[in-house]
Amino acid sequence: MFKIKKIKWKFFIYYFLLLVAFVLSMIAFQNKREHHFRIAQLTATLNEYTDLTNRYIIRHSLDKENSYSRIDSLKTLIPPNDVRITVIDFNGKVLYDNTLADFSKMMNHKDRPEVQKALYSGSGENIRFSETTQEEYFYYAKSYNKFIIRAALPFNKDVRKFLKSDKIFLPYFIFLFIIFGLFLAYIANHIGTTITKLKDFVVKIRRNEAVTETKFPDDELGFISNEIVQIYEQFRRARNELTLEKEKLINHLFVLKEGVAFFSPDKKIILNNSHFIFYLNIISGETEITADRIYNIEELKDLNEFIDKNLSDGNEFHTLELPRMECRVQREGYHFMIQCIFFADRSFEILITDNTAMVKRSVMKQQLTSNIAHELKTPIASVKGYLETILNIPELDETKQHYFIEKAYNQSERLTQLVNDIALLNKIEEYSDLYPHEKVEVKKVVEEVIESFIDQITKKGITVVNGLEDNLCVNANSSLVFTIFRNLLDNSVDYGGDNITIWISKYHEDQVYYYFSFSDNGPGVNEEHLIRIFERFYRIDSGRSRKVGGTGLGLAIVKNAVLSFKGEISARKRKDGGLEFLFSLPKKI
Repeated sequence: MFKIKKIKWKFFIYYFLLLVAFVLSMIAFQNKREHHFRIAQLTATLNEYTDLTNRYIIRHSLDKENSYSRIDSLKTLIPPNDVRITVIDFNGKVLYDNTLADFSKMMNHKDRPEVQKALYSGSGENIRFSETTQEEYFYYAKSYNKFIIRAALPFNKDVRKFLKSDKIFLPYFIFLFIIFGLFLAYIANHIGTTITKLKDFVVKIRRNEAVTETKFPDDELGFISNEIVQIYEQFRRARNELTLEKEKLINHLFVLKEGVAFFSPDKKIILNNSHFIFYLNIISGETEITADRIYNIEELKDLNEFIDKNLSDGNEFHTLELPRMECRVQREGYHFMIQCIFFADRSFEILITDNTAMVKRSVMKQQLTSNIAHELKTPIASVKGYLETILNIPELDETKQHYFIEKAYNQSERLTQLVNDIALLNKIEEYSDLYPHEKVEVKKVVEEVIESFIDQITKKGITVVNGLEDNLCVNANSSLVFTIFRNLLDNSVDYGGDNITIWISKYHEDQVYYYFSFSDNGPGVNEEHLIRIFERFYRIDSGRSRKVGGTGLGLAIVKNAVLSFKGEISARKRKDGGLEFLFSLPKKI
């Protein structure tokens, strides 16, 4: 019964049992009260008989004459013929009994219960079996001045019937019981309905189901239910707003150019963006690294000491005085500013900012105009010089003329290539949206690039290791992806020397990007040139590009093509010699 789940039935059963207990106790009380009333009536009747007997004894001085046998004449005055009258002195001796002729031989009655009560409280009654007459009696004894007078009636069916309670009140109690039971059922159903509505509301919340408007009764329980609903609505709105803000924060982190990572008080990574991993790769000099390995990078020793000091410090952090620090790290021509701030719960944030971009942009702006003028001036001057020679020396033999014309043509071709590269570079920078994004299978594009250089590769004894996976696709433009790998391969073929090995691989990936490595074991470049290697017209050797016919814009085109896809690119020296390019391209969504 107590395992019933519906609260309205529990409520009804509990209070119904209380009602049953109350009604039964009232019936028992009324029964007992009626029984005592009947006994009091019977006692009052027997009291009249004892008083009558006492008056008779006093009036006729029977106690002085010790002639108690004359009490027999009272039989005519006492209606029931079976009433037993007994006179007992205070010592328990029977002085008279109308049921026996020779009452002098009766046993001492001092220990009889009704006599004991009369001796100590003036009167008393008892129902017991008489050893004298071998019959059950209802006794009533009363103490007078010189003796105790006892009246008794046989405890037969008439007396039993008289003492039995009248059951006339039972129908009334049953009627009240039914009325209160129905009223209790109504109250239980009313309360149970409200609680059931509240339960359904809670179940829908737990299941993330749509919650319709629920009406509760206008009482205390309804008021509490409405307050719970309002609190939930406030909580739901706050949770939705918090979720939205969290999504905004996460999206913002992956849009930022800075590397951001959040760590728990036990130094476990909570959240980081792709730039954080990218910058750590540059700082550490490794191609495979996770955010929590930041504690093992020697260049970040000062940062790690600051973190350990604040985590081991038992002092509480105050909101207005949160520990923070910043340091600067230079690696392979890159300049990074690293900031760390602790929060009140001892979690902390690390921010890595690449400050080299602003310096690089400033230098590029200053040199751009002069570089373009310088690069255009050389082929134009050459063409002009060859043509002027032909015009000024008419008698020049045909072989010489053909030689100068061929030289002028080669310079014009170089000029054309230079103009085309400048136009391509500007188009990528200014109009990158014109290049449609599509699914590009990178390994297939790389194979096409290698095929286009097969003659030069074979001539120089170069080995190209294409370690890319089949069906590795990026969300980019096939023409620009081709341009990226063509310029990188062209750079290695032109400047790497003979019998080198070129490796192309994917070294990492996250939810948004694939990370690629393009490296060779050629002579490489000195570290001071790495920071400027992607600049327009920048040459490590002033005559190097011209000797091999380069324009000085190949790597600038590569960088801008990567940036047009929201990726990153950097260059560094290989540990075993040579040059390595690290860049990222977006995944196919």
